[in-house]
Amino acid sequence: MREMIPKLYIVIPCYNEEEILEESLNILTGKLARLVSDGKVDKDSRVVCVDDGSGDSTWDIIARRSSSDNKILGLKFSRNYGHQNAILAGMLESRHIADCVVTIDADLQQDIEAIDDFIAKYMEGCDVVYGIRNDRDTDKAGKKFTAEGFYKLMKLLGADVIPNSADYRLLSKKALNALSDYPESNLFLRGLIPTMGFRSGVVYFDVKDRTGGQSKYTVKKMLSLALNGITSMSTRPLELIVVLGFLFCILALIIFVLSMIDWARGMVVQGWTTTVALLCLIGGMNLLTNGLVGLYVGKAYIEIKHRPRYIIDQAIWDGLADDVETATDRMGD
Repeated sequence: MREMIPKLYIVIPCYNEEEILEESLNILTGKLARLVSDGKVDKDSRVVCVDDGSGDSTWDIIARRSSSDNKILGLKFSRNYGHQNAILAGMLESRHIADCVVTIDADLQQDIEAIDDFIAKYMEGCDVVYGIRNDRDTDKAGKKFTAEGFYKLMKLLGADVIPNSADYRLLSKKALNALSDYPESNLFLRGLIPTMGFRSGVVYFDVKDRTGGQSKYTVKKMLSLALNGITSMSTRPLELIVVLGFLFCILALIIFVLSMIDWARGMVVQGWTTTVALLCLIGGMNLLTNGLVGLYVGKAYIEIKHRPRYIIDQAIWDGLADDVETATDRMGD
């Protein structure tokens, strides 16, 4: 159990959110004020906006709102580094000051009233609190099917992923400090955070329809996230390749024996169709497996470069604009 009222930082990744950001900030600052007045969070709690290289006026909105409201802080990437890195940057830069951090999408489709439950779980002693969707009724049929299939596939491949979890979660300072020790560039936070093993809790929330703008998670980005999650959290696909190769070797041996029998009986032409079909199948599997191995090699190649996961171009922290020269852990040093 925790007794001290926590200093909460709410992190929202932003990418071309000019249509909804003003309203989202109004809602979040209002929610923060209610949490403060109810004695659930400290008066120095803040909202942190991370501009992931937007091409519209997103940063201008953040800068303007920050100048008039010290409850709003801002980080601006030098270019687009992706949703996962935007979340990570907001969390890591906040950990020096905040007692706990809640991450939520800029469109606020996740029910913000669940933040009270996140805080309650934190006060009970949880260092990680996962937000879990009650249902996927607001998803289109295609997205619902692929999302459910993805979580099942991740479980099958041995990755410890919470089904129907989202990037709506709370992490304590202790959990954030531990997360900062993970150096990998290929980020999949939904799979990475459960590996830390801290005491955790679950909060269920409803998802609302988007009130403005369009979702930035295109099919391409969702597939990229899924592929990154599978290849960064599990080596099971490589193990399956070995098993598949062994099975094909046995199959090839059986086909060879049958072919020799056909040859001895003068029935060479009879197996032509089967042979061609198997050659096509084996050729396709070769390409697929080689490509999968290539993905892992490519990710290892990126990791050993040790390039920064993101570069912060500008920061507005406690109302002071600052040019940030380093990639990570600049704030609060």
